[in-house]
Amino acid sequence: QVQLVESGGGLVQAGGSLRLSCAASGSIFSINDMGWYRQAPGKQRELVARITSGGSTNYADSVKGRFTISRNAKNAVALQMNSLKPEDTAVYYCNAKLRTGALTWGQGTQVTVSS
Repeated sequence: QVQLVESGGGLVQAGGSLRLSCAASGSIFSINDMGWYRQAPGKQRELVARITSGGSTNYADSVKGRFTISRNAKNAVALQMNSLKPEDTAVYYCNAKLRTGALTWGQGTQVTVSS
């Protein structure tokens, strides 16, 4: 099994920056892709950014040019968020896709952007 723990959320003014981190433990050799999703109140969970084991990335259109995902070795992923907007307010979840195709989620970290 794989466990994910996020950190780095908080409250920031519009235009500010935050950096989210996620560390995986357990059977980390089984991890392929890692990524970040978010869920705002009353909305469905949506992809923010993903990074493959080979380093390829993809981003939601709404965050392109503002957010950067990076991966450190096999078991850590970070999301640098710049030029934050109030609409970025959500609970952010770290995600890992295992070789089996199974998905693992962290507990989530709140990001609040004030206008």
